[in-house]
Amino acid sequence: MSSFFGDSSALVKRYASETGSAWLTTTIDPKFGNYVFIARITFVEVVSAITRKERGGHLSAVDAATARSQFETDYLGEFFSVEITETLIFEAARLAEKHALRGYDAIQLAAALQTQAKRTVRGLPPLTLLSADTDLNAAAVSEGLTVDNPNNHP
Repeated sequence: MSSFFGDSSALVKRYASETGSAWLTTTIDPKFGNYVFIARITFVEVVSAITRKERGGHLSAVDAATARSQFETDYLGEFFSVEITETLIFEAARLAEKHALRGYDAIQLAAALQTQAKRTVRGLPPLTLLSADTDLNAAAVSEGLTVDNPNNHP
């Protein structure tokens, strides 16, 4: 059993076929008993990514609707959401400044680091950040997180 923190750049691969989709889908398959933590804002980011793929002609309307519906089901029943608190926002701002991250990437990193810190206090094994975002991955490694990029698993 493993624990992961899923960034939207990785999670969207479960709902729309991209490089790394098969690997990601297998890696976070609930039948293996793995835990997948996500920042609460990931819901908006993944829905947005699916919709943009639809509007860009990369997904049919039917496939996009199915993907959004499946993601909502998984979001409500499978993923563990990390709340976006004021403390997390201030930490994200610090990380954005330190690593020159985009706003939501900084929030994703702050949420992953907060989740990791809570796991450490409880004596639980470290989690792995799943992200296909190069800048976020570099910042996460710099902050001491283990990272796996689905794009490295075609």
